[in-house]
Amino acid sequence: MISSMTAFARSETQTAQGTLIWEIKSVNQRHLDCHFRLADEFRILEPKIRARINHALKRGKIECQLRFQALTPEESECSINEPLARQLARASRTIDSFLYNPSPVSSIEILKWPGVLQAPQIDLTQLETTAIDLLEEALQQLVENRQREGTQLQKLIEQRADGIQQQLDLIRQRIPQVRDAIKNRVHLKLAELREALDHERLEQEVLLLVQKSDIDEELDRLEAHLKELTYIFNQGGPCGRRLDFLMQEFNREANTIASKSVDKEITHAAVELKVLIEQAREQIQNIE
Repeated sequence: MISSMTAFARSETQTAQGTLIWEIKSVNQRHLDCHFRLADEFRILEPKIRARINHALKRGKIECQLRFQALTPEESECSINEPLARQLARASRTIDSFLYNPSPVSSIEILKWPGVLQAPQIDLTQLETTAIDLLEEALQQLVENRQREGTQLQKLIEQRADGIQQQLDLIRQRIPQVRDAIKNRVHLKLAELREALDHERLEQEVLLLVQKSDIDEELDRLEAHLKELTYIFNQGGPCGRRLDFLMQEFNREANTIASKSVDKEITHAAVELKVLIEQAREQIQNIE
């Protein structure tokens, strides 16, 4: 299957310690180029993240961001530092014994003391495992999105390939008329010079002009390139560079046809070929 290099994926999961969110953006790039935005506690995961991306993708500029939203104190289950709370209670009773008219200390006041209420400790080991599992989910989503867009790009390129074939058919249909026109032009030229029409010389002149304007080889190579294009699409997988090289060969043959043309309609068809080839090439720049 053909894949695009342009896609976006987002995966999110809720854990007992907070929310993990992966966002991955992929755009065109000649090679695989990865960039990471990770919180400090997740920096240790970068080699594992890079290895999984290298396994899943072959080309593109990849921007990965991992966000962790820890539970707020209101959302999390806090624990009580009992030793500290007991010390505070004993200290309060001791101070009360020094006072003439002591006021009672409430449990709420003790809970407000720094360190009495403790937020749950974050288990980084478990979070790292969850983050990697979530990354696999995001990468799978990214690959599917790239493949879906790649399918659409393939259809667009195949439409241009059909257009190229139509132009080749038009040129082939025009070639016999062009050759007849060359023969008539030579005949008229010799008649203007009032020279006897030597059939052997006439044939030589016509043959020379036809050879100079012969584009059969270029047409044959273009049709071979169209077959190669179909073969590459049927093979699937990363093929953007191969397709890009093939488009250069398409363009080379179209330029040769245009330079050899001695007919207005063939010249026009050659221009149309170049337009279609360029449109296909622009789409190929997005293929992995």
